[in-house]
Amino acid sequence: MVGEGREDKKDNDLFYLCGLIDYMARKTKNERSYIVNKLGKERLEKIYDLADVYHCDNIDRVSEDFIKEADIKNGTFDNVNECGYAIPSHWDIGKVYKRLVKKVAEEDGIDTISSLIKVYNSFISPKIDDYNSSVYYENPSYIYESYREGSLL
Repeated sequence: MVGEGREDKKDNDLFYLCGLIDYMARKTKNERSYIVNKLGKERLEKIYDLADVYHCDNIDRVSEDFIKEADIKNGTFDNVNECGYAIPSHWDIGKVYKRLVKKVAEEDGIDTISSLIKVYNSFISPKIDDYNSSVYYENPSYIYESYREGSLL
């Protein structure tokens, strides 16, 4: 029997989904909330449910398929180009969002995708996505408490 690894499978699926959202946002130069809202709850649930299948495929192709399917247009938000420091990978940012989405779902007693939509549409998302600030590499509990408070602490 093959071990499950250190992390729960659904945590890993959420990590993949959050990393994919960031990848798509960078590729299309859009804010993460725009990507989440264009994908919509049904499509987000599909990606989350089938993340282990999508993860086996090339992320560029997977992202392109969903960009076309959700009719995501190119924007002008380019937090990667505007970054004056080392740029975190889409997986680095995916991990930050995964932790926050999971915590909000647990604390609010809501499903994972509802939590994801809530988090990406909150004030904290642009703060995490400002790579010239320190928010994305702050302690997960600081990010969560700031989210709860509605402002950075």
